[in-house]
Amino acid sequence: MEQKLVEIQVYGAEQLCASCVNLPSAKETYEWLEAAVARKFPNQPFTIKYVDIYQPPEDEAIKLFAERVIEEDMFYPVVLLEGNIVGEGNPKLKTIFSELEKFGYKAV
Repeated sequence: MEQKLVEIQVYGAEQLCASCVNLPSAKETYEWLEAAVARKFPNQPFTIKYVDIYQPPEDEAIKLFAERVIEEDMFYPVVLLEGNIVGEGNPKLKTIFSELEKFGYKAV
């Protein structure tokens, strides 16, 4: 299977969501996830972006999803992989790694 360059987006905010008080911040989750994916799939390119739901970039699709996170009271961070939600609140590496493997990533 040919590997595709996958984009991971982590949506969150500086302030922890009410149900996520004892969990890492969205920014910490973003940094942790970036390191974990790079370690599990070395030399396999991917992009990862952090999106502040209260200050999203001008990209319309990103803005719309950031609004959805707020309006639907999603537990953040919300992790998207190629536009699909793969984690919310306390994302699981096993789930994210499994999704990456569907795109041809090979665990080391």
